[in-house]
Amino acid sequence: MACIQTSPLLISCSSLSSNRINAAIHVPKLPKVNFSVPKIRTMKQAEELKLTNKTPLLETQLDNDEQEHFTNSQASIKLYATLEAVADRVEMHNNIGEQRDNWNSLLLNSINMITLGATTMCGVAATTSGADAPLLALKLSSALLFSAATGMLLVMNKIQPSQLTEEQRNASRMFKNLQTEIQNTIALGNPTEEDVKGAMEKVLALDKAFPLPLLGAMLEKFPEKYEPAVWWPSTQFQRKNKPNKGNAESKRMEEVNGWSEELEMELREVIEVVKRKDIEDYDRLGNMVLKINKSLAIAGPLLTGIAAVGSAFVGNGSWSSFVPLVAGSLAAAVNSFEHGGQVGMVFEMYRNSGGFFKMLETSVETTLQENDLERRQNGELFEMKMALHLGRSVTQLRELASKSASYRMEGVVDMDEFASKLF
Repeated sequence: MACIQTSPLLISCSSLSSNRINAAIHVPKLPKVNFSVPKIRTMKQAEELKLTNKTPLLETQLDNDEQEHFTNSQASIKLYATLEAVADRVEMHNNIGEQRDNWNSLLLNSINMITLGATTMCGVAATTSGADAPLLALKLSSALLFSAATGMLLVMNKIQPSQLTEEQRNASRMFKNLQTEIQNTIALGNPTEEDVKGAMEKVLALDKAFPLPLLGAMLEKFPEKYEPAVWWPSTQFQRKNKPNKGNAESKRMEEVNGWSEELEMELREVIEVVKRKDIEDYDRLGNMVLKINKSLAIAGPLLTGIAAVGSAFVGNGSWSSFVPLVAGSLAAAVNSFEHGGQVGMVFEMYRNSGGFFKMLETSVETTLQENDLERRQNGELFEMKMALHLGRSVTQLRELASKSASYRMEGVVDMDEFASKLF
């Protein structure tokens, strides 16, 4: 009975266990979820991926920035190369200037010693009597020395070593100014191809204005008339004027970019003073010094040539010794005044100063012709530079312009004051 009674329990237990097993087996399936595992990439692959994921606008902007940076870097490299050439020019002109200054001193001393030595021989020959051999030797020696002095004077007067020295000094100063200008352009950053082109033109213009060789390219030392020096390129002050807009006149009534009607009138008055006083004065002085230098350059060799011819007749009469002695002494004096006084250097100084005033005049006139005020250099900066060039303060420059305007209104043409306080 016990067994019969327990069998339903076993059956029920077995059925429960089977149900549990089936429930465990028939578990509902979950939806599949795909997980993407990132692959390991190198830095180069990451950069390439980043570049491919750029938007077109950002890519274009970056390309433009890279192109601009590349252009600026190329312009900087070219400016540095130009700067090296300019520094080399400064050293070259300094060295050659010292060499030509030595030429002036050595040739002057040598020619004067030769001339005075030949004059002394003529004096000794005039006092020698009796023996013909000593007299002939003295006459021949003095004639040869006078002839040598004449030839050396012709060469020296042709090249004018003192004037050559002043040319090299001016060239060295101009190249140093250009060197500083290029350094400032690089320091300010973002140089352009226009800066490179402008620097190259200025270098070539200075090479043309102050040539180094003596043969062929040497400047004419005795021109027909005085002309100011020109060392800036012809394109430096060229501007492309734009036509005025409809509101251009209204803009000019107020201050724009540091410019005003009062400032323009002030600069025009200053330039009128420069033209009436400074430029005319240097024209007069330059022509005067040029005539003096020409006269001395002719007189020196002429006197030594006369002395050379006169030395052949020493001892033939009382007046035969007078001519070579006087001509030789005068030749030494004329040579000392011309080259010891460096008359050629004075002429070159006047020529350079005249060129400086001409450059100021051209700069102001070209700037004022520019219609677009925004394209001009800042007016206050331009006024300050003009004042410094003339050795004045900004207040003194304005007082000069006011004085010139009052004189002109009163009908007085000639002022009692020069524009420049430097030269």
